[in-house]
This record gives sequence, C-alpha cells and structure tokens, in this order.
Amino acid sequence: MSVIDLGKDSENLYKAQSGDEKSLEELFREASPLVEIIASKYINSPLEKEDLMQEGMIGLFRAIESYDESKGARFKTYAERCIDNAMKDAVKGATRRKDVPAESVVEYKEEAFTDSEDSAEEIYLHKERIERLFSAMEQKLSDLEKQVLSQYILGFGYSEIAKALNKDEKSVDNALQRIKRKLGDDI
Repeated sequence: MSVIDLGKDSENLYKAQSGDEKSLEELFREASPLVEIIASKYINSPLEKEDLMQEGMIGLFRAIESYDESKGARFKTYAERCIDNAMKDAVKGATRRKDVPAESVVEYKEEAFTDSEDSAEEIYLHKERIERLFSAMEQKLSDLEKQVLSQYILGFGYSEIAKALNKDEKSVDNALQRIKRKLGDDI
C-alpha cells in the first residue's frame, strides 16, 4: 500500500491511531516519498531539505493523530495539507529567526510550465534546465549566497539586501559576483 492508496485501505491508519507502533512505522515508510516531494517545493528555503522532511513527518504524525474520517476528507488529502502546513510553518519560523522575509522563499510549482504555448519538447527542456540550475544552486552556493540570490531575484537592491541580511553592501556585491562565477555554466 502506498500513501496514494491510504484512503482505500485504512487498516494501518486505524491501527496507528490506536497506538500500534508497527502500523505507525509502516505509514511513515509509505509516506516518506510524499514528504520528500512536498519538501522539494521549497527552493531557497533557509532550511535544509532533511529538516523540511523532518517537519513534514511531524505534520504526518499530527495528521494520523487528528484524522477523522467522519469529516469527509480523504486521509491522503488531509495528510498532504498537514505535511505542507508543517513545512510552511517551519520555513516561516526559520525566516523570522534569520531576519529573511518569508517572501524570499520560492515555492516551485509544476503547473507554472504547463500554461505556455511551447511544445512539449520545449517545456521538457525548459524544466530540465531549471532543475539543473536548482541542483547547481543547492550544491554550489553557500547559505549566504542563496539568501542574497533569492532577495536579488525578488527585486531588492543591494542596500535593501544588505540591511535584511545584516551585511554591508560590499558583501552583497561580492556574493553576487561569486554566484555569477559559480553558476555561470549552469545558467
């Protein structure tokens, strides 16, 4: 059984709600791909993907504890919402602590690429380039560089970025120059 099928076969869910550890572990194992998919939406998050996944698993645990079939929602839908809300709350909390505006976190949405008039091949190639760029950003950029880039993409000027990150403008300029060097081939 996968998370997708939880609404159809809910024996593990009922057992987990009753305190059966084995069923709870089974639900966690089955849901981990879903949690990973939801965590991958949060690019430029101040949290590492593993931290987001942990928050998502906490959201899943809360969903298991509080799910009530009589409310009419499928468990999968309810669990997805709980997982996503837990991650959003964690990102908001982290941005408050780091004095980075929550708006600087970009949520990746697949649908953004399907509304264009491009051919399927062009859409696929575009998505592939974006995925390569995000991967390069994740691997090559420091936390400061990620924060500077997200602010810069949102249209903030050097002085605004410097103030938000508690850095001087020269540090922001240096970070942007490093970003250009590091990502030059990937852009």
